[in-house]
Amino acid sequence: MYLIRRSWNVKPGATRQAAELIARLGKAHEDAGQRSETRVYWSGYTVPGRTNRVYMDWVQETIESPFREGNPLPSAGDAGARLRELTQGSRIEFYEMVPRGPDSEV
Repeated sequence: MYLIRRSWNVKPGATRQAAELIARLGKAHEDAGQRSETRVYWSGYTVPGRTNRVYMDWVQETIESPFREGNPLPSAGDAGARLRELTQGSRIEFYEMVPRGPDSEV
């Protein structure tokens, strides 16, 4: 199982607006059955942390390309285009998770 975290560097003053657009994009993927529940978060204004960065993460059994054959990309209206106007870059990280279940020792 994998935790996948994507982060966006956003223009100063655009954190909340970008986070709302990112949440819309995550929800579109959830509604299409392509992602588990997503979480969107940031820090750096009212709590300590890096400013002008928004994160979204979700958990997946396997790592698959969203551009794989037969996988239609869900639509979130103009959210993607609007987000591109607010961002200065993004990255994606993959973390393997310790399995938990009835047979695990953890």
